[in-house]
Amino acid sequence: MSLAERLRQALAAGQDGELALLTGDVQDEEVAGVPASPAAVLIAVTDRAEPGVLLTVRTATLSKHPGQIAFPGGRIDASDVSPTAAALREAHEEIGLPPHTVDVVGIADRYRTVTGFDVTPVLGVVPPDLVLAPNPAEVADVFEVPLAFVLENSNHLAASAEWRGRTRHFYEIMWDGRRIWGATAAIIVNLSRRLQWTA
Repeated sequence: MSLAERLRQALAAGQDGELALLTGDVQDEEVAGVPASPAAVLIAVTDRAEPGVLLTVRTATLSKHPGQIAFPGGRIDASDVSPTAAALREAHEEIGLPPHTVDVVGIADRYRTVTGFDVTPVLGVVPPDLVLAPNPAEVADVFEVPLAFVLENSNHLAASAEWRGRTRHFYEIMWDGRRIWGATAAIIVNLSRRLQWTA
C-alpha cells in the first residue's frame, strides 16, 4: 500500500474518534464569535521508507511570526477555488514546490488562532529529495523532520507563557535544536490524534 493510501485511510478512520481541543491558544472566549481570516497550510509528507514532513523557518524580517517554524501556507485568496488550491499555491510561492508533485490526501482538522486566522491543514504526499527554491522574502530555511517523531505523543511538550496579560497554553516539539510551537505544533498534535499513526 502506498504512503498516500495509508495516510488517506488513517485520516478517514480517525474521523469518528474523539479529538481533544487545544486550549489557551484557541477555543476561548477571546476568539469566540470573532470573524477570522481563512488560511490554509500544506502538510507535505515525503514519500520515503521513513517519511518526513517539510517545514519552513520564516525570515526574521516578516512582520508576523518572524523566525518561527511553520508549514508552507497563508491566506486563502478570492481567486483560490478551495483551501487545497490555496495551500498548493502558497507552497509553490514560498518554497517552489510544484503543485503537480503533491498527491493530496485530504483535509485535517481546522485550527483557529488568536491572531485571527482559521487555518485549514491540507495533507499531501510529495516525492523525496525535491529540489526546492525558497522565496528569501518569506522563507529563511526549509527542513524535513521525521513524521514518526512529530506524531509521537511523548514529543508533544505542554508549555505556557504570558501574552497580552493572559497565560497561554501551547505545545512545543523540540527536534535537532529546533523549536516547533504555537499553531504549527497544535496542528501536528491534532493530526497525531486524528491519525493514530504507527510507523
